Amino acid sequence: MAKKQFKAESKRLLEMMINSIYTHKEIFLRELISNASDAIDKLCYRALTDEGSGLSRGDFFIKVTADEANRTITVEDNGIGMTAEELEKNLGVIARSGSLQFKQEMDEEKKAESGADIIGQFGVGFYSAFMIADKVTVLSKAYGSEEANLWESAGADGYTVTPAEKEGHGTLITIYVKQDTEEENYSEFLDTYRLRGLVKKYSDYVRYPIRMNVSKSRSVETDEVDEEGKKKTKWETYTEEETVNSMVPIWQRSKSEVTDEDCVKFYKDRYFDQTDPVKVVRISAEGAVSYKALLFIPREAPYNYYSRDYEAGLELYASGVMIMDKCKDLLPECFRFVKGVVDSQDLSLNISREMLQHDRQLKTIAGNIEKKIKAELKKLMEEDPETYAAFYKSFGLQLKYGILADYGMKRELLQDLLMFYSSTAQKPVSLADYVKAMPEEQKYIYYACGDSIAKLDKLPQAEPIREAGYAILYLTEDADEFVMNMLGEYEGKQLKSVNAEDLGLESTENKEETEKKEEQNKDLLDFVKETLDGAVAAVKLSHKLKNSPVCLTTQGPISLEMERYFNTVPGAGEKVKAERVLELNASHPVFAALQIAWAQDREKAKKYAKLLYFQSLLLSDATIEDPAAYAELVSELMV
Repeated sequence: MAKKQFKAESKRLLEMMINSIYTHKEIFLRELISNASDAIDKLCYRALTDEGSGLSRGDFFIKVTADEANRTITVEDNGIGMTAEELEKNLGVIARSGSLQFKQEMDEEKKAESGADIIGQFGVGFYSAFMIADKVTVLSKAYGSEEANLWESAGADGYTVTPAEKEGHGTLITIYVKQDTEEENYSEFLDTYRLRGLVKKYSDYVRYPIRMNVSKSRSVETDEVDEEGKKKTKWETYTEEETVNSMVPIWQRSKSEVTDEDCVKFYKDRYFDQTDPVKVVRISAEGAVSYKALLFIPREAPYNYYSRDYEAGLELYASGVMIMDKCKDLLPECFRFVKGVVDSQDLSLNISREMLQHDRQLKTIAGNIEKKIKAELKKLMEEDPETYAAFYKSFGLQLKYGILADYGMKRELLQDLLMFYSSTAQKPVSLADYVKAMPEEQKYIYYACGDSIAKLDKLPQAEPIREAGYAILYLTEDADEFVMNMLGEYEGKQLKSVNAEDLGLESTENKEETEKKEEQNKDLLDFVKETLDGAVAAVKLSHKLKNSPVCLTTQGPISLEMERYFNTVPGAGEKVKAERVLELNASHPVFAALQIAWAQDREKAKKYAKLLYFQSLLLSDATIEDPAAYAELVSELMV
């Protein structure tokens, strides 16, 4: 039979498809298996209208075989098959999808009864085989027909369709694999274990058994005997056909069929985690976009979690066929630690089935998943605080980063999940728990930032809050203060640093008394500021201090903790400097000693001023840039 030419537009499309539509050559096997699955689905549907067919779902199969010697790969199915006319229409005109036409003509009731789930819709998946093939043949016999036909093509030059012989209905595709080049190793696809890996990766959940001949070893007796008269054994290699795909994914099964323990085993095997996840989340959604999801919230962060090497994202499937290994669009960055799979038959895939044509469905799914994860974490926090604490130890920082990202767009979503150490409860608490425990007269949520809980517990400027019996949240991570600034308030309660000018605790009379003393000692305070020679932006009398003589606070947007953080960031450039304020306790004997020295011995007063500044640095856990000067000053005053 004379060779027929592809239509001009089809020829050009084939050239484009081979060279650009698919980004990974390994996709060819996924496409051919998906087509085989469609062919079997069509026959299952047809069997409903042909009561005497004798067909049952258990009779169907897909078989993949590699022949390294002859450099061929075959993909065989016993589905509906094709007539010569159908071979012409479906394979002679590129982008004409027989599956799409069949899908459009299906009766919805019979479709549901047969369980058919047609995957193909563009009519180009078959041609992905030419990415690795010099030639492709398709031997097919339609169900109910006595005739078989062979379609053969070496690519864009054209094709032939000739009568042939074949036992039973179905289709056998043979790929003649290209020779290797310096750039491409086509022989990798002739390795049975490589093909098996591709089946497991992309087509593990195709509903029909995918069979392969797998080499195995066994011990057999020989005619030789050993010294004791026993027959010797040897190892021999043999080939055995086995089903390599799982067929029914765990996320498609009901809770009565699959326990949480089964899901945990799946998680550990799938994601190579030795610890149980803190939560298994199952979703079965129907509506504008129907999908199933099986999600896992890990207990511990992988070693590279907070590095650039870590890849986040959920596995995305369309009707059991993997589309993307790491679909980042399904998870917000704040929940990037979640692992799992999402499977939907409603996705609008592009022509290569490697990405989506429209992101509307994806956004709908992602929005629902985000709400579900938040709800499950909040439930875990309330019902099992010990387990939540273990999770938070690993991923609390990620939640904080989530609040800071995108100008705080996710702060309302995440604020309920935060935990900070409480000075009164002496353990981490949520903001909701803090507010719930607040006395009626308490106006603010108080917090203090520093390196450790032990140091924060002795912070001088927090004395009036402790004296009032109010809890203070101790923040010990770099991101904490930024988070508090981003939140601003929680449940109508303003978040206030212990370094704030007004803690809302001082009476009007006390304020006026402090201001009066400050005016009376203005010259002394100016003297101290001048002595410190630019080290502080201001010196004033404190409204906060009760028992301590001095403390160091800041004015303006940069705190001491922010200064410390920014100056440790690699490549940050010019050093950041907070505007420091030295606060003195006018009621402390040390201040009286300073007053006397200023009146009687200005040199001694200068030493006192410097000593008080050094003391404030120590109490604030700030760096003393010249420790030798501090040691010398102490020695001078002692002598």
